[in-house]
Amino acid sequence: MLNRRRFLVTTAVAAAGLALLASFPGLALAQEPSATVDETALMKPGVLPDMALGNPDAKVKIVEYMSMTCSHCADFHNKTFDEIKAKYIDTGKVYFVLREFPLDPLAAAGFMLARNAPGGKYFDVVSRLFKTQGEWAFVEDPLTGLRNVSKQFGYSPATFDATLTDQKLLDAINETRKRGADEFGITGTPTFFINGKREVGFLSVDEMSAKIDALL
Repeated sequence: MLNRRRFLVTTAVAAAGLALLASFPGLALAQEPSATVDETALMKPGVLPDMALGNPDAKVKIVEYMSMTCSHCADFHNKTFDEIKAKYIDTGKVYFVLREFPLDPLAAAGFMLARNAPGGKYFDVVSRLFKTQGEWAFVEDPLTGLRNVSKQFGYSPATFDATLTDQKLLDAINETRKRGADEFGITGTPTFFINGKREVGFLSVDEMSAKIDALL
């Protein structure tokens, strides 16, 4: 059930005429997942092309399911990700895939902006949205915060509005979310799969490094 703040946020988005609210599904109820999933199935892209960094042939493959309005996801990307990227992804040791699992309509809007960012700057937009999460995700006027971020990446008012009313893109993001729940048992964010082994919740640099090092 939406709390009062989330109700106000979604009402503000709806007032702007954004189509994403009407078709945002409820969270799928998945059975408790096993500790490990089939890696071949996991690495198969879904309806949207995977957003990935690093060497696809790397020995270690990490898939993260996350939500743009998740504070634990923001902590991981603000405190852990850059160092892991420099140490493992940029050096070809890890292939990192990020998949959308929006927990609410506002998170879906953030993903839509990242997916449509001019110049293919998906990860840059994700990073900026996490760094400014408190300015758009937990405020009474989320659209202003999202607009401010979008301007930094070349969005015009028209392309901003067009992106957040792109029903086809929203459906694809929701399908990615549904697949994560139905096939891989995702029930919360962030959820990581490291060579198919499931890890839930924030991971520090030391914690993630230890898991990666054990597989190299």
